[in-house]
Amino acid sequence: MDSIKRYLSFVKPYKWKILLTVLIGIFKFGIPLLMPLIVKYVIDDIIGAEQMTNAEKLSELYWLVGGAFLVFLVLRPPIEYYRQYLAQWTGNKILYDIREKLFDHIQKLSLKYYSQTKTGEIISRVIHDVEQTKNFVMTGLMNVWLDMVTILIAVGIMMSMNFWLTIVAIALFPLYGFAVKLFYGRLRNLTKNRSQALAEVQGHLHERVQGIPVTRSFALEEYEQDQFNRQNSNFLDKAIEHTSWNAKTFAVMNTITDLAPLLVIAFAGYFAITGDLTVGTIAAFVGYMDRVYSPLRRLISSSTTLVQSIASMDRMYEFLDEEYDITDKPNAKKLEEIKGEVEFDKVTFRYEDEESLVLKDISLNVKQGETIAFVGMSGGGKSTIISLIPRFYDVSSGSIKIDGTDIRDVKARSLRDKIGMVLQDNILFSESIAMNIRMGNPNASDEEVIKAAKAANAHDFISELTNDYDTLVGERGVKLSGGQKQRIAIARIFLKNPPILILDEATSALDLESEHLIQEALEKLASDRTTFIVAHRLSTITHADRIVLIENGEVIEQGTHKELMELQGGYHRLYQVQQLDDEPTMNDYVEQH
Repeated sequence: MDSIKRYLSFVKPYKWKILLTVLIGIFKFGIPLLMPLIVKYVIDDIIGAEQMTNAEKLSELYWLVGGAFLVFLVLRPPIEYYRQYLAQWTGNKILYDIREKLFDHIQKLSLKYYSQTKTGEIISRVIHDVEQTKNFVMTGLMNVWLDMVTILIAVGIMMSMNFWLTIVAIALFPLYGFAVKLFYGRLRNLTKNRSQALAEVQGHLHERVQGIPVTRSFALEEYEQDQFNRQNSNFLDKAIEHTSWNAKTFAVMNTITDLAPLLVIAFAGYFAITGDLTVGTIAAFVGYMDRVYSPLRRLISSSTTLVQSIASMDRMYEFLDEEYDITDKPNAKKLEEIKGEVEFDKVTFRYEDEESLVLKDISLNVKQGETIAFVGMSGGGKSTIISLIPRFYDVSSGSIKIDGTDIRDVKARSLRDKIGMVLQDNILFSESIAMNIRMGNPNASDEEVIKAAKAANAHDFISELTNDYDTLVGERGVKLSGGQKQRIAIARIFLKNPPILILDEATSALDLESEHLIQEALEKLASDRTTFIVAHRLSTITHADRIVLIENGEVIEQGTHKELMELQGGYHRLYQVQQLDDEPTMNDYVEQH
């Protein structure tokens, strides 16, 4: 019941639309229930009127049936259309609002949540479960009570049918078939288009969920919200187009259905007046034809539908109730221009309260423009340290300060806007290369994009592609090599131009040529910026102002490459283990080329 109460908060803005739909529904269901009254009038006031001649009775009958035809042909179709259209429009708008809320929620959830949750599960809740809740609006708030009223009012005992009157009743079947062919062919295509639009929303969402680290590191939540709203709006347009045609189909099909009893009334009245039909047969055909069983069948299926929709509500709210690990303080300020001085003050961190410490009492003072390289064995805590700087996680104790300000005292988005990250496996979206570079600055001009690509040593290979900067890179950049993806990632950092740079295994697992081009771009990028580097290949960080050896979450050694080599401690051993002197090095490659 709690889910239903909470769901009604999405329904509330459209309460007047729902009320209007219900009022129209009363007319929609009420008009067919005039049938027994028409039959009663024919029986009591026309057929049973002994003072009237047969000619007068026929004239009265023709006027009555003519008026009824006018009501069902002129008044009933628009009522049917608008009831269907308003009901579907309201349901789809409620789902649109829910998905918008859920996407905003997705962008605020912690990286810890995504590391523990399957992407498909998230998409299922946002797409499938939300879609299922629509049945609560359509069935629970609009249709159930109308069907119940229909059953209670209608009195049903179907009597044996007269042969010729049955022929009259099915005389409109060919028209039925024509209407089915006319409407359902396009309706099927519109349904496919609607499903495709929904699939595009799901595909976009799946990719954006995978790319949350990129969105976070570039502080692009608002931009991505706009991108998602564009996809969501496309689905809304397709859904409403489908709704419009579906409503027309219902209007025509139900009009044909209701004309059949009118034909029965006309012919049965004529036969009864001429003495060939009993009054009871007229009442049976008109009063009880499909007035009990259709709404009864709908009510039976509605109970199952409502149970499914409420279960989907529970799953939807279970997802919405996931708490945010990283939240801004009520008085958090926006981080304005910074120098880039970073201080780690006795930083301790663990991922879960019951888990062991990942970082232990880390203290470092990093000056503006200084390059700091973190090295050590895998699992030592290097990547964890740099994840704390943009507040992907919060420290368990201690503090991290930028220009003397605790990063927990500023708005997280403004903090990330001052940080650029190049990772080992950078996420590219399945759009154009230009769009992927613009992740660094969505409002950048074409000239600025090209300038950034040149700085990242990416312009040459982009220019050789069939559509150069308009080339689609495929999902997660599958159409590009690792080195090409890295250079695009570096280009968007040039475009962002942040004062703090983080490089996490940025040249790992690349061939020598790609590594040379990327290393050259990174050195250019790191110039005059405070830079943090995590690297496996120690040859790529020998130029760093300071190298920090991390083991088991603790700082073991720190100093320049020369100082640490002379110390002959842990760093010296790592360097020797890699046997860098015996392998082709980057310097060898540069000399050869």
